[in-house]
This record gives sequence, C-alpha cells and structure tokens, in this order.
Amino acid sequence: MWELILFCLLAYCMGSISSAVLVCRLAGLPDPRTTGSHNPGATNVLRLGNKTAAIATLLGDAIKGVIPVLCISQINPAPLMVGSVMIAVFLGHLYPVFFRFQGGKGVATAVGAISALCWPAGFLLLATWGIVFFLSRISSLSALVAAALAPFYIGLFLNIQFAIPVAIISLFLFWRHRANIIRLLENSEPRMGQK
Repeated sequence: MWELILFCLLAYCMGSISSAVLVCRLAGLPDPRTTGSHNPGATNVLRLGNKTAAIATLLGDAIKGVIPVLCISQINPAPLMVGSVMIAVFLGHLYPVFFRFQGGKGVATAVGAISALCWPAGFLLLATWGIVFFLSRISSLSALVAAALAPFYIGLFLNIQFAIPVAIISLFLFWRHRANIIRLLENSEPRMGQK
C-alpha cells in the first residue's frame, strides 16, 4: 500500500509540472492561464502565435505522461499499480499543486501515458485525433473522439484491468471539455485558424 501511495504521489508531482506555463515564461509569452482560452495547453500556446512553443508544450506534456508509466511498468507491472500511476500523473496535469491547481485539459499527458502502457493503442489514438482534426479542423472534437475510443483501443491489446483506468481518464477528459461540448452542440466551437 505504501509503495502504491509513494509512486502515485511522485507521478502526481511530475504531472503537476506545467509545460505550457514554463515554456511561455522561457519564450517571453503571456501566461496561458490568463489569455486566449485560459487553458495551459499546447492548443492555447499555439493561439498565442508561437508554433515552436506549442510543440515544446505538447512534447513536455506527453513526456511527463510517458516517464512515470514506463518506470512503474518496470518496477511493478501489476494493473492496479500501473493504472493508479496513470491516473495520478493525469490528475497532476489537471490539478497541478505547483500552479494553484490551474491545469490543462490533459489530452497530451493522457496520450503519453497510454502510449507508454501500450504503444499500438497510443498510435491508434494519434491516428484518430489526426483523422478527425483533418476532417473538422476542431482540436476539441478530435480529442473527444480519441478519448471515447481510448478504452476500446486498450481493450484490443490488453485486458479489462488496464481499460478501466483509461476509461476513468476518458471521463475526466470529457468533464474538462464540457464547455467545448456545449459549443460543439451549438455549432460555435472555433476551428483551428479562426479567432
């Protein structure tokens, strides 16, 4: 039990490192929590007009999802341990202790964690996101479709014990995108390139 708590705490702290805030500070950009969509994520950083900063944010958020899952998979690959660490690093991104609990929506971190758990599932997630985005030019819709399919992708390659934590992450992704869902239903969600 103590091992589970320790690794989850470490994963949460890693997830709490806000790539968007740190990258924007280094690049001399405004705090993404106070401008644009007020979301500290790669899409909002891209809206600030800096593609390099957006890519750095995306990679940073994904990598912090990858590292704890890879580590725990080597130390203790039990489904409970790995699933708990996945959720912990994801919640760290959503509610970062180092940044007043003002986190992002968690898409890149979730994809990173799922890819570390099962790279074919991660590949399918990226392909799904890419296809939906190519057709719609709407980042949130792409993320929601990928989130909805994530547990099924894991189920294709692993057992239900791993699909359950991924399903929990997917539910949180839908919750964090609730405002986007309303705009999608109202057909008012902006497409990439629109102000």
